[in-house]
Amino acid sequence: MREKARHAMRLILEAARFEVEEVDEPLDLSAVRDNTCLLVLCSNDSDLIDQFDKTNYSLMVDDHEMTCSKLLFSIDKGIVTENCIHWGVDEFVRYTGEAVLADILNRELALDLTPSKGKKITSASGIPKQEDPVNAESSGIVIPHYPIKITEQAAIRKGGSQGTAKLRFIPYYLFHYTSSGEQVYKDRRIPFDADGWGAINAINGIKIDLDDKLVEENEIPGGSEVAESHIRKDEATDRFVNELIDRLTQKVRIKQERGDAIFYEEKTLKPEKKNISVDTKQVYIPVWQIRGKKIIEVNAFTGELLSEPMDEGVEIF
Repeated sequence: MREKARHAMRLILEAARFEVEEVDEPLDLSAVRDNTCLLVLCSNDSDLIDQFDKTNYSLMVDDHEMTCSKLLFSIDKGIVTENCIHWGVDEFVRYTGEAVLADILNRELALDLTPSKGKKITSASGIPKQEDPVNAESSGIVIPHYPIKITEQAAIRKGGSQGTAKLRFIPYYLFHYTSSGEQVYKDRRIPFDADGWGAINAINGIKIDLDDKLVEENEIPGGSEVAESHIRKDEATDRFVNELIDRLTQKVRIKQERGDAIFYEEKTLKPEKKNISVDTKQVYIPVWQIRGKKIIEVNAFTGELLSEPMDEGVEIF
């Protein structure tokens, strides 16, 4: 039961925009947001709860000490606390449901984190079927691009509106990255090994997931338009590397005991740029642009109906 409670509490706190991590027993979670630090205990053990209620906790974040608040979840209706935020069944049910709704609406969950001094819990408990590719005369232009799997008529049917269709090739920078190296902080060894793919739209800078498995380099159909890049290759690569460093960055928390108090120290460890290798190449994604009463765009590779086009008819994928 405790494992399930821990999982649900994590979802609630993450919906409230906390950074949540598991901590050493007997505690369950730590959660940090701005200048707020929470330590979470899910238990019905009265002795463990009493010790948790009496203990002072602090967290050291980049040489700044923060006093931690304490959040207890217990379904024992006889538990009384003096120094904790105390949630019982009612609070748990309420916030679990609100966390799901907040995720659906992409909103931040608001939590009441007022200490519950002397509180006693009394409550009871898809891609469409593929058709033949475009059958058109060759243009003589050869570029690396993803295959055209959706015909013009299929794109018009997908868009649900009649109009003039034009095939456009949107430029992307495709990255294959490898990261290595590690950092050591006290007794913790943090590796930064990673290998993968990513892509950035060369016009609007939007990131998407791509790899090179289906890229083909051959002539595109006659009458197609090849959109020009607005972002330089080196700019896109630098941005991608910086975002990769942020993604691989880890926080290390070290637990120490000082008398009757428990002290946490946190350090932020980042990979070094020299240990990251990125191969960058430009590729293109085909898009059917249908101009009728309004402009509709359909990804000619996946069949995805895109939202309203941006300036110059360029769509965010």
